[in-house]
Amino acid sequence: MRTRPWLGECVALAATAVALALRLAVDDVLPPGFPYLTFFPAVILTTFFCGLRPGITCAALSGLSAWYFFLPPSQTFILSAQSALALAFYVFIVAVDIALIHIMHRARERLRHERAVTAGLYEQQRTMFQELQHRVANNMQFVAALLTLQKRRVGDDPKAALAALDEARVRLETISRIHRRLYDPERISLPVGQYLQELCGDLLDATGARNIVCLVDVAPVRFDLTRLTTLSLLVVEVVTNALKHAFPDGARGTITIRIEATAPKRMALTIADDGRGIPAGFDPEASRSLGMRIAQGLASQLDGTLTYAGGPGTVVRLDFAAAA
Repeated sequence: MRTRPWLGECVALAATAVALALRLAVDDVLPPGFPYLTFFPAVILTTFFCGLRPGITCAALSGLSAWYFFLPPSQTFILSAQSALALAFYVFIVAVDIALIHIMHRARERLRHERAVTAGLYEQQRTMFQELQHRVANNMQFVAALLTLQKRRVGDDPKAALAALDEARVRLETISRIHRRLYDPERISLPVGQYLQELCGDLLDATGARNIVCLVDVAPVRFDLTRLTTLSLLVVEVVTNALKHAFPDGARGTITIRIEATAPKRMALTIADDGRGIPAGFDPEASRSLGMRIAQGLASQLDGTLTYAGGPGTVVRLDFAAAA
């Protein structure tokens, strides 16, 4: 009834009519001085089941009915001092009843809302915990695969071993930063574009590339945490590679990251720099670069294909599925 006000008003009118009929029926039995006896329950029940406005309507109609039929002189609206006092007490009592019931309803609605919010937060935390467990397991596998690749490159060269360990350390720190950002409850609803902008800012600070500007242009889109984590790792690999090789001797430059829809359920990630570009005859399939092999593996996890183009600078494009 609270969603249909007209129905509440009809109930108020019907409740007043029933209360009046009952009061008239017992008028000969009751002693003088009980003009509102049957009207109080009508007001209370109407307010409880139909809300504030129907309750006020019922109280007003009941007061007028009692005034006209049961306050002396009866069947008139002439108001004596005694009748005025009785009517004032009636107004005070029904006002208190209606106010208390209304406050109770508001408190119940707030409680229902808070329970819904609590249930939503619980479900969000439960989902995040499951995602975290899944990501930790996947990242442990990623670390194991990374160390295996580094092991194959090391051979018997101690210097290569130190360099491999240093690269592994940097990548583990990157994974740690990504985890902290993605699983921070206060940042769970952060737009993808803002998240990638902050991630690139971290990379520029970590590498000391103060002459490089990172621009991010991302269409409004949402990814699940698993895909966003994989996408973040791939962005880190490509941007890190650009910072290492595209801008020699502290040259100034710009790295631009774009994500846009290309087809139903397909997206394109483009990372372009205005650096010195890729070498002539470059073949990514034949490259022995660990970073490129990792990027190819991450692209496969996203059901995507990674392509490289040059001139001017370098453009790395990932065409991938928007959802798993």
